Amino acid sequence: MVGMKSKEQKVPSAAVKFFGAGTAACIADLVTFPLDTAKVRLQIQGESQKAEGGNVVKYRGVFGTITTMVRTEGPRSLYSGLVAGLQRQMSFASVRIGLYDSMKQFYTRGTDSAGIVIRLMAGCTTGAMAVAFAQPTDVVKVRFQAQVRLADGGRRYNSTLDAYKTIARDEGVRGLWKGCMPNITRNAIVNCAELVTYDIIKELILKYDLMTDNLPCHFTAAFGAGFCTTVVASPVDVVKTRFMNSGTGQYNGAINCAFTMLRHEGPTAFYKGFMPSFLRLGSWNIVMFVTYEQIKRGMSRAQQYWESPF
Repeated sequence: MVGMKSKEQKVPSAAVKFFGAGTAACIADLVTFPLDTAKVRLQIQGESQKAEGGNVVKYRGVFGTITTMVRTEGPRSLYSGLVAGLQRQMSFASVRIGLYDSMKQFYTRGTDSAGIVIRLMAGCTTGAMAVAFAQPTDVVKVRFQAQVRLADGGRRYNSTLDAYKTIARDEGVRGLWKGCMPNITRNAIVNCAELVTYDIIKELILKYDLMTDNLPCHFTAAFGAGFCTTVVASPVDVVKTRFMNSGTGQYNGAINCAFTMLRHEGPTAFYKGFMPSFLRLGSWNIVMFVTYEQIKRGMSRAQQYWESPF
């Protein structure tokens, strides 16, 4: 990403970016996880109504969903699947965000002049790589967020490890990679919208001296990236969530899932949970990118001091 190239400041290494991205993403997840859980519940609501044979709308809006969950399932339900979520971010973000600059340099053969096409290629590549590494963590996270406490007080899965074991036993190892293709599509879109938008907005801000390379600049670029990402990725995100949460044989594939949604619920179904998606992605981007930039700077200064303390 642009910035941080002054003589006084060491350019962060690939390892710093890799671990910094994972750490920043985990911090962002801790802050915004209830919004993500509310988004998942809203996205699968039409599917739940059909399964229960009724048309009663259980969740209404972001904060209505959060309030209903706290009232009926307790506050801890908002963080259901957090362990899998943090596992996912540590592996997903480290690859898709931490290796983004390295992938840009790979495509430009080591130069710093990366056009829009190169940035899009880098975003698509790291997004697909991240899914290949961490898809099981995403499946478990979505299953945990989607599960509602049963009438007898039980749950579909008792723990993160139990979820991995149960899915592998009941659906086979392939079940842990369920929704891999729609997730690769989503991550390619999210990475391109998120990283490339952030990169370009930040570059323009610095180019025209609107702000210095500091917190207000990072905040503005992150907010813009969050909005663009939500608009572009929402339809794919809804299909991914529905398909990954579905039972065996419910859908023939991600495309069948999309057509079923369109036929039964109309085109607006693809933007179910848009507000929690925007609130979550907007706030997640702000926390993640601001934290990431500070971690990069802090680790680079520490590395520089370690190499030349005097």
